[in-house]
Amino acid sequence: MKRSLGILATCLLLTSQIATADPGKPNFMPSLWGDGQLWGTKGTTTLPAPNSHNRGSFDALYVITNSNNPEGQLPVSEAAPGNRDYNGGRWFTHTVEWTAEGFMDHGIVPVLTSADEIALHEELGHLVVTPGSFPGGPPVYFQCPLLPVH
Repeated sequence: MKRSLGILATCLLLTSQIATADPGKPNFMPSLWGDGQLWGTKGTTTLPAPNSHNRGSFDALYVITNSNNPEGQLPVSEAAPGNRDYNGGRWFTHTVEWTAEGFMDHGIVPVLTSADEIALHEELGHLVVTPGSFPGGPPVYFQCPLLPVH
């Protein structure tokens, strides 16, 4: 339980940094995974919920709240620069939780690095993905472009 709370606190810190970073200060340190690659980021602004005209202009950002991997788990983006489906860093937050079955099947769960891995583990029943954020997490909709890690 103590380890889970520590992991949750780390996750909350990372996601709050993503969503509230000073717009003038890009972060070129690893902040999230996208298409199997680490990316930095620069938080800009919270966005209103999409309407029927711009619903497709957001990518999912998966925030795993209960990973027990000692390497740590960063949020995972649905798409990243170079992917034709990348929307420039407009995010719709999704909360992701490993199930008891997922933990038992893996012991220490793997670090997830792509939306394909999220989809696979969700299909296997190892993850529950819920659209929206969690208390203290990033905004549900926000802008935060991905930057190369230096």
